[in-house]
Order: sequence, then structure tokens, then C-alpha cells
Amino acid sequence: MFGFLERQRLVRKGLASAKTRRRRSRREWVEALEYGMGGKLAVFAGFLGGLWMLIFSGGGAEETERGLLGLLVFLMALAQLWMNHPGTWQRSSRLLLVFTVLLVHLWALRWMLGVVEAGAGVDGVLQGGAAGVFTSTERQQLWRLGLPLAFAPLTLSVLLGKNHGASAALFVSLWSSVICHALDARLLVMSLITGFLAVFGTIVVRRRATVVRAGLLVGVGTWVLGVLFGWIGPVNWHALGSTPWGLIGWQTLVAVGGAMLLAFVVGGGVVPMCEALFGITTEMSWMELADLNHPLLKRMTIEAPGTYHHSLVVASLAERAAEAVGANASMARVCAYFHDIGKLVKPEYFAENFRNGRNPHDELAPTMSALIILAHVKEGVDLGLKHRLNREIIDVIQQHHGTSLAYYFYQRALQQQEDMRAGGKIMNIREEDVPEVREETFRYGGPRPQTRECAVINLADAVESASRSLDRVSPQRLEQLIRDIFQRKIADGQLSECELSLRELEVVAESFVFTLQSMMHSRVAYPSERGEKQGGSAVASKSSAPRSAA
Repeated sequence: MFGFLERQRLVRKGLASAKTRRRRSRREWVEALEYGMGGKLAVFAGFLGGLWMLIFSGGGAEETERGLLGLLVFLMALAQLWMNHPGTWQRSSRLLLVFTVLLVHLWALRWMLGVVEAGAGVDGVLQGGAAGVFTSTERQQLWRLGLPLAFAPLTLSVLLGKNHGASAALFVSLWSSVICHALDARLLVMSLITGFLAVFGTIVVRRRATVVRAGLLVGVGTWVLGVLFGWIGPVNWHALGSTPWGLIGWQTLVAVGGAMLLAFVVGGGVVPMCEALFGITTEMSWMELADLNHPLLKRMTIEAPGTYHHSLVVASLAERAAEAVGANASMARVCAYFHDIGKLVKPEYFAENFRNGRNPHDELAPTMSALIILAHVKEGVDLGLKHRLNREIIDVIQQHHGTSLAYYFYQRALQQQEDMRAGGKIMNIREEDVPEVREETFRYGGPRPQTRECAVINLADAVESASRSLDRVSPQRLEQLIRDIFQRKIADGQLSECELSLRELEVVAESFVFTLQSMMHSRVAYPSERGEKQGGSAVASKSSAPRSAA
């Protein structure tokens, strides 16, 4: 409160700016809830409560035994998450997402199987002529073919990846066998197979139509299993005397159409809602964010065209390198598009946007130049928050320089310091009057890259900028330049907080060499029109031109 009043007083006197830069702020209790053990325990307790409500509401003399079995399966699921998905285990919000989807799956399955057990409510689904034509057993078969057995595997595979989806297929099947009396061995096998089919169909999801195709695959699998298990076709073929094509048509519609309807619900409703609630960006969303018509990118084409071209090249470098090491290539491309949007505030102070050969830093002190250059990270975060960019994009904007040193301006400051000391002997300037040059003043605020995608963008940014200084491009010179940059980054500790291994760095370097060589290849020098008239035909000129790398 007092800080705000003091700031307003300085603004009125003209000693402070009325504008404030947006900052990313997360309260301590939010961090503790997200990464602390208390949040995890709350999620676990909530899921166990919902699970035991399902178990003990079913009745029967074996409730205690089934409750123990459900607890053992839960402990197995926790062990699997802790061993195979450490990223999900660390964050309470991810655990909440996983266990909420699993619990919704189990509640829906329990309710629908309860309808099958009671034999009630089935007639309400097939109204009119269908309810009057089919027997009670046939209607129960129709109801069973429409069970949403692929809901949790499909949802988690799209949101968190195929490994989470496969784990969901296994554990919801085990829990279902514990909870539901009507779940026999055939339905358990169908649950497992359809779950794995849903995961198989969503290994790579770049468009929402892929989710629908996965639903079709699940529907076909359900139909085939229904035929094998005797659920598709009449209960008693001999009693009817002929093939009941109408019944088979209804069963096929329920098996295939129900799975596709589930896919529509998951792809069009559940997944977007979970993305918004839990801050997740799926591959589909990354493809949508890759649209270059975003207002910030359109501003960049006009106000900072050099930075725009630089961002496109960095995006190409980062995408190929990320794909080579198994990182998220779409995320790397989109984040690279936006990583330098902070330069829109003062674009003329960055080398790629210099015009008419004028360098505005020639008129500034090195400390002021460094202040402008370093500020583009904070300005980028400010613009990202203003335009509601994705959290991962803002993370890359903040981390893409890490805590690296603005070496050029740091060396200029040291040189000016030495010149002032040398001139001070003549001008009688005291040593304490010579300004101190501190390395921290010329370093970015960080943090260092935390993810593989951000580390790849960090390296691609440095390599693309340095490659502009090469007067002659060759694979050997490019490789030496890239390796020098990588060694400096490693020695400075800029890659110490990401998960890139030395082997993966080698793969990234090879990818950079190949991509830059393709982009920066030289061309044959064609003669001008005047030269053609004076020196002969174009064919003769081209045949005499020296060979160059294409």
C-alpha cells in the first residue's frame, strides 16, 4: 500500500514512469499446493473416497475384500506414476487431472452396468419400434456394446501422451473388474483392447479429426469383439429362423456409432476444457498456434522485419533439431516464433533491424546499450501476458537467453574502463572515480532453460545470430562455429538445468549444420544484362562460371 502511494508521488513529480511492466507472479501457497506433498495427498484422498463409494455402494458380502483389492490396484497405479511419469508425479494439478478422468470413467461405467444389471432404463434408450421388437436380453446387449470403455485412455492419451493412455487402459480395467458385478472376463478383455486401440489411434494427434478416426478404430474393434463374444447377432438364431439383419444393424450402429460419439465428445468438449483448466497444450493446439497471422507476428513483419526473419530461421532450426532428439517439435517451432517479441519495444537497437548502416549503440554507453538489449526478455514476457500467450511460450521467452553474458557490451565497458584509467594519469582522475564494471550488470536475468525444447531454441538463437558473421559458408566452418558455441554454453552452465544429454547435443549440432548449410548455400553468379551484351551469350558465361556449393 505504502509502496503504491510512494510510486504515485514520484509519478506526479515526473521521477517515475506511470506504466508498469507485467510480471509473472505465483503466490507461495500456489507453489506449495502444486509441488508440495499436501496437494498430492488431497488428490489421492479424493480419488480413494470416490473409488470406495463406488465399491461399497454396490452391495454384496465381499465389499471389504473388493475394497482391499481396489486399494492394492491404487498403490500399483501410484508406483507406476512415480517410476514412469516423474513430471506428472511432481505436479498436483497433473495428478488431479489423471485421477479425475479415471474416476469419471469408473462412475460412468458403474452407472451404465447398473442399468444392465437391473434391466431398467434400457427401453427408454430404444424407444418406439425398437423397444417393442427386441427382447430384454437383446436390448441389454445393445446397451453393453455402447459402454464408454475407451473414455479415460482416449482422453489421457490426447492430453498427456500415449504412455498415460496405456496406463489408464490397464488400471481402469482392473478397477472396473473390482467395482462392477456385471463385468465378466469378456467385458474386461474388451475394456483392455478398446483402451489400447484408442491409444494406438492417438499416438500422434495433429488434428482433431485424428481423435474421430481413433473413435472409428475403437468402434470397429468393439464390433469385432462383439461378434467373437456373441454379443452381435441374435441370442437364439434357431428360434428366429432367419438372419436378423435389423438387429445386427442396430448392434453395429451402437458399437461403432457409440465409439465415434465418444470421440466427438472427448475431442470437441473434454479435451479443450481440460486444456483450459489444467494449462495443458496438446499437439493439436500447437498446430493451431503455429498460425503466422497472430497480431504480434504481424506487427513484427512491419516494425521489426529483421527480427521476424531471424525468428523464422530459428524456428526451422529448432523444429528439426527437436524432432531429431525426440522433443516436441511443434512446441519448439511455435515458441521460436515468439521468443523475440520483446524486441518490438525498441526494434532499431537490434542488429538485424539496423537501417542505412547506422548503429545507435555508437552513441550510447555500454551499460545503457546492455540495459536496452537485456530488457527485451522482460518486455517479451510483458507482451506475452498482455496477449494471453500460452504458458510454455512465455517460459521460453523468459528462458531463451538464460543467464548468459552480453559479451560485446561487456568487453566495450572493460575497454572504456581501461581507457579512462590510462587517460586518468594525464587528466589526474582518481582511481575511485573510474566507474566499476560488474559482470552481473551485463547478464540476462534468467532462469536458464528448463526444458529440452527451450534449450534447443537457446542454441538455435545463438547459432543463427553467429552464422550471419561468416563470410564464406562451408560444412567445416559451420560445424566449428556450432561446436564453439555449444562449448561456451556448457562452460557457462547455461544447459545445466535442462535434460539434454551430451549425445543429444551432438545430434542437435549435426541437425544445425545440415539445416544451415541448406539455408545458406551459395549460388552461381549470373552475368548482368550489360555483361551479356558485351561478353557474349548467357550460355557461354554460365559455362565459364566457377562451381560453388549448391
